[in-house]
Amino acid sequence: MVRLHVFAEGQTEQTYADTVLKPHLALHDVQMSKPILIAHAKKKGRVHRGGGRNYLPMKNDIKRFFKQHRKPDVFVTTMIDLYAIHSDFPGLEDAKKLRHSPEERVKCLECHFAADIDNPRFIPYIQLHEFEALLFTDPRSFAYYYDACQRQIASLEDIAAKYSTPEMINDGQHSAPSKQIIKQFPEYERSKAVDGPQLAESIGLSNIRAQCKHFDAWVSRLEMLGENASEERGNT
Repeated sequence: MVRLHVFAEGQTEQTYADTVLKPHLALHDVQMSKPILIAHAKKKGRVHRGGGRNYLPMKNDIKRFFKQHRKPDVFVTTMIDLYAIHSDFPGLEDAKKLRHSPEERVKCLECHFAADIDNPRFIPYIQLHEFEALLFTDPRSFAYYYDACQRQIASLEDIAAKYSTPEMINDGQHSAPSKQIIKQFPEYERSKAVDGPQLAESIGLSNIRAQCKHFDAWVSRLEMLGENASEERGNT
């Protein structure tokens, strides 16, 4: 069984990875440790985590982790948003040329990210355009957590219907997925670290993967870590 460590942008992603992805990947012989909040600063020798996405502290944190874990069966991935990505992130200039194609834009950034970390055991993942996009897979799930909200749900469904996939809901300051949800459910802003993962869990991993292809490709790649390791053991 291979071991996987997830560096998550915030508590929402951290909880979702721990409660949904971790048990799912265990079925594929991938042992995920408790997700780690990404570093955003290091002061007086102390690493500060969560609440920011400054690139250099995150990069240094990941590279330091690899120095401490050199075994070939230990992998690292990330779960960060494209929305409001930091200005010092590698490859931003190249990615700007691809704004007409969000899928290619995010792939470009992931390639630059992988090259900058420069470790074959690193699997970069940047969410199109942020975690809340996944919740547009089925806005009806909000009815399980919020009372008398059919009008709000209909508004979210109307938004989702305008896009070929929830991942295409863009990264505008007021039109990003989280902003659209908060407009309909203001209380989500205060409780998203709890409500977001629960909503995504109630929608179901298979449903999200069916509609969110970039997310699905990442999960598939993580699944393959365990399957490839099993094949290698079978050939020895």
